[in-house]
Amino acid sequence: MIGEKVAAVVLAAGRGTRMKNSCPKVLNEVVGVPMIVRLIATVAEIGIEKVVVIGSDENKDRLAAAVAPHDVTIQTQQRGTADAVMTARPLLEDWKGDVLVLYGDTPLITADTIRAMLEKKTNEKADIILLAFDKEEENRYGHIICSDAGVERIVEFKDASLAERQVKTCFSGLMCVSGDKIWKWLDKIGTNNAAGEYYLTDIVKIAKAEGAKISLFIGDEKEFLGINTMAELAYAEEVVQNFKRRQFMDNGVLLRAPNTVFFSTDTQIGKDVIIEPNVYFGKGVKIGDNVTIKAFSYIEGATIESGAVIGPFARLRPEAEIGENAHIGNFVEIKKSKVGKGSKVNHLTYIGDAEIGEKVNVGAGTITCNYDGFDKFHTEIGDGAFIGSNTSLVAPVKVGSGAMVGASSCITDDVPDNALAVARGTQKVKNGWAEKYREAKKKS
Repeated sequence: MIGEKVAAVVLAAGRGTRMKNSCPKVLNEVVGVPMIVRLIATVAEIGIEKVVVIGSDENKDRLAAAVAPHDVTIQTQQRGTADAVMTARPLLEDWKGDVLVLYGDTPLITADTIRAMLEKKTNEKADIILLAFDKEEENRYGHIICSDAGVERIVEFKDASLAERQVKTCFSGLMCVSGDKIWKWLDKIGTNNAAGEYYLTDIVKIAKAEGAKISLFIGDEKEFLGINTMAELAYAEEVVQNFKRRQFMDNGVLLRAPNTVFFSTDTQIGKDVIIEPNVYFGKGVKIGDNVTIKAFSYIEGATIESGAVIGPFARLRPEAEIGENAHIGNFVEIKKSKVGKGSKVNHLTYIGDAEIGEKVNVGAGTITCNYDGFDKFHTEIGDGAFIGSNTSLVAPVKVGSGAMVGASSCITDDVPDNALAVARGTQKVKNGWAEKYREAKKKS
C-alpha cells in the first residue's frame, strides 16, 4: 500500500483566535468529530499509520488526548510553517519514505484526492508534489509560479506582485516531500519575507535550485477549505452533512426533507429506512432495516433494531436499545434501557435504567423513578406486562411477566408474574359538595 511508505505531519499549532471560542481550533467538531480527528481518519483510509501532530503549549494536553495514540510535538514559538514541520524531525529523521504535510484545520480533503496525489508522485518519480487548485478570481492563497521548465516556486500572497497575484494556480498548503531530502532543504529556509517567518513554501525554490523534480496535482478547491472562523466551520458542516445525506439516499434511505436531517460521522443505517423531517443523530447511532424515524426526534448513542418506529418528538439517549418492531412514541425519552421486541412506549413517558421485555405495553405518563439524588437504580418489566397510564415505578423494582399495573399507581414493591398491582389512594365521593362549594363562593 502507498500509505505504508508515507508519514504524515499534521500542523495544528495555530491558536485559532478568529474562532473566538475557548476550544483549540482543530478540536472544533465537524459532523460530531474534531476536525483534526476527521483528517487523521481520512489519512488512515489510505494506510498511513505514522502520524506526527504539531501542537502548541496552549493546546498540547487536549490535542494529545484527541489524537492518541499518535505522537504530538510542540512548536514552542509561532515562527512559520517550515519551523512547525521541523519540530517533527526528531521523530522522522530516519524515515525512509515520503513525508506528507497537512493542516489540522483542513478537514474536507478526501482519501481519494490524497491517494491520487501520492500515486502521481510515485509515477512521475517526483521529489515534491504540490496539491493545487485553479481559481480565476483574486484571492489570498499562495500562487504557484511555473515556467516552461515546470514549477519554479510558490509565492505567498503577502510577498506576491500584482502580476503574481493574477496567477490562477493556487497552493492548497498540502505537499508531499521525499523523506531523504526534506530535512536538508528545510535547513536552508530563511525569513527574508514580509512576515519574517520560515515559510514551508520556500522549500520548492530551494529544491528546484538543486535540480529536484516538482510535480503538481490539481484538485477541487472545496476540499482545501481552511477553517478559521465559525462561519467557515458552519460551511464545512454543511458540506459534509450534504455528502452524508446523499450517501445514505444513494443506499436507499428515504429522507423526507434531507436538509433538515443531521448525521454524525459514525451513523449507521440499514435498508428501507424512512427518516422524516427535523431528525438529529448524535454519535454512536445504529439503525437496522425497515425502521421509521418520525419527525422531530433526537437520537444519540442508541441502537434501533429492524421494524421499529420512533417518534415523532422522541428522544433516545446513550445506551438505549430498541428491539425489533418496538414503538417509541411522542414525547418519550429512553435512557440506558432495553425495550424488547414488539413492546410499545407510545406517549409522554420516561424510561431510564430499565429493561423492558417483549410485547410490553407502557401507558402514557409512566416514569421509571431511577435516581434518588445519589445513585441510579434498575427497573425490570417482564414479557407481556401491562403498565397503566400515569404509573411511577420506584426503582429498584421488578414487574413480572404478564403482570398488570393499574393506572396512576406508585409501585415500590416487586409485582409477581401475572399479578395485578394497584397502588393509589382510595377514591371518596361526596354527593352535592361541588354545588354547595360554588354557592358558598358566590356569597363570600
